[in-house]
Amino acid sequence: MSASIGSTRVARGGAGKGCALTRGPGVRFTAFRSPRTAGRTHPPGAERLTTEAPQDFAGRVAIVTGAARGLGRAAAIRLLERGASVAVNVRDAARAEQVARELGARSLAIPGDVGAEGVPAGLAARTLEEFGRIDILVNNAALPFTTRFEAISAEEWRRAMEVNLTAPFLLTRAVLPAMKAQQYGRVVNISSTAGRMVSTLGGAHYTASKAGLLGLTRAAAKELGRFGITVNAVCPGMIDTELTRGSATAEELERYARGYPIPRLGTAREVADVICFAASEAAGYITGAVFDINGGDLMI
Repeated sequence: MSASIGSTRVARGGAGKGCALTRGPGVRFTAFRSPRTAGRTHPPGAERLTTEAPQDFAGRVAIVTGAARGLGRAAAIRLLERGASVAVNVRDAARAEQVARELGARSLAIPGDVGAEGVPAGLAARTLEEFGRIDILVNNAALPFTTRFEAISAEEWRRAMEVNLTAPFLLTRAVLPAMKAQQYGRVVNISSTAGRMVSTLGGAHYTASKAGLLGLTRAAAKELGRFGITVNAVCPGMIDTELTRGSATAEELERYARGYPIPRLGTAREVADVICFAASEAAGYITGAVFDINGGDLMI
């Protein structure tokens, strides 16, 4: 599968001329740069950027995939709040410019389907071109398929693996040269409680892809530690996001939450804070680990 993405750039001071970057045949990457003086708009209930946070990521550059909403957006915001420059991947080109404006200075929105051929490599290359380094990779983009086992088509299975498992592998491989040159890197893979046991809402292909991501995390951690690169996974349980609320009724979600030792849904901010820890210098001696955020679900 190949990707073709139009090219328009928003300059630091406002809307600017188009600028295309071509990486490989037929693959064109656009990056939407947030104007430093542009006003920001936020959808109702969305995470918002503040400046009241320790600047422990100052000088660091992060890539966050699947950052248009939910956990990816929350992670991007927390990294920005704490001083990082962040390249956010958004699948829809029409949404990318809006995301860049919402996130503000030090953000770069790069549209593209990470499951498409050439996109992971182009995303890494565009980030390096803009910021000159890559310190942190948050592999968050995923498709939450819910199709029941007997109804899963071969194409749907392939697509789930492409986005949820193959894309993190390809993107991790794409950032390795930069991280190895620095002898420093943090890779954080966003798996799921589904990868630890079985999914409450997702299908077999979603569960299999998230379990596979945990295996990829351990294998990469074993090989890359000698280069100063850590690879860890975060496994959220039932988190209060737009995606979760679209997957079940309010009554069903309340019933699930009541069964947890901490009887509520988690928040995107809570997950983002754990992602930031795994991406920080403080986690320098942690690799191949899984951070569970599920209100105690695995204990019951």
